[in-house]
Amino acid sequence: MMTQREGRIVTIASIYGRMGGFGYVSAYAASKHGVIGLTRALATELASQGHPGITVNALCPGYVRAGMGLAPRKVRTREGVMEDVGGEEVFERHIKRRVPQRRMIEAEEIAGAAVFLALPESRGITGQGINVDGGFVMS
Repeated sequence: MMTQREGRIVTIASIYGRMGGFGYVSAYAASKHGVIGLTRALATELASQGHPGITVNALCPGYVRAGMGLAPRKVRTREGVMEDVGGEEVFERHIKRRVPQRRMIEAEEIAGAAVFLALPESRGITGQGINVDGGFVMS
C-alpha cells in the first residue's frame, strides 16, 4: 500500500466501542474502543505522511444474527439493570424491541459495508467508525 500510495484498511470494532458497557461487557468495550482509536490514529498518521490514498475505517456492528448460539443470558434494560433474558430466541426478541429498525443485523450487511469501504468510491472516507446496527447507536 505504501509503495502504491493507495489502499483500504477496514478494522472491525463494535457498537460497544462507541457507547461503552459495564459488567461482563467492560473488557470487550475497552478493546473495541482501542480498535476505533487505532483506526483514527492510523488514518491520521498515513494521511499526514503523504499517503492520503490509503484509508482506514472501522466497522461497528450491532447485534448480528450469526447463528453462533452465543447470545448473552443477561442484558441491560433501559433503567441500567441487568435482566435475565433466557435463550437466543428470547434475546433476539429483547434486542428487536430496542433497535429502531426492529431487527437483528445480518452478517451479509457487515460484509457489504466492508466491500463498500474497499471500493475506490469510498476514498473520501477515512478515520471513521461506521455503525451497522439498525440505528441502535446514533453517533
